[in-house]
Amino acid sequence: MASHILPLELIDKCVGSKIWIILKTETELVGTLRGFDDYVNLVLDDAVEYSIDHLTGEETRTDLSEILLNGNNVALLVPGGRS
Repeated sequence: MASHILPLELIDKCVGSKIWIILKTETELVGTLRGFDDYVNLVLDDAVEYSIDHLTGEETRTDLSEILLNGNNVALLVPGGRS
């Protein structure tokens, strides 16, 4: 029988490691996950925001240091960071 893991358990295993977050707005964040709550509000250290300028098609990068991200904006979480 296959083992089952709940979503919050998987996120908990990512605390202290890199995580890649894709937001509903097509913006992406990469950072070290420091903590989260039941609403998937996330605290990230060494966060970097990646977004696309729709006029030029170029990707912009913004260093954000430490952030608190509202879980309502999260579309996808990828453990291990962005390659």
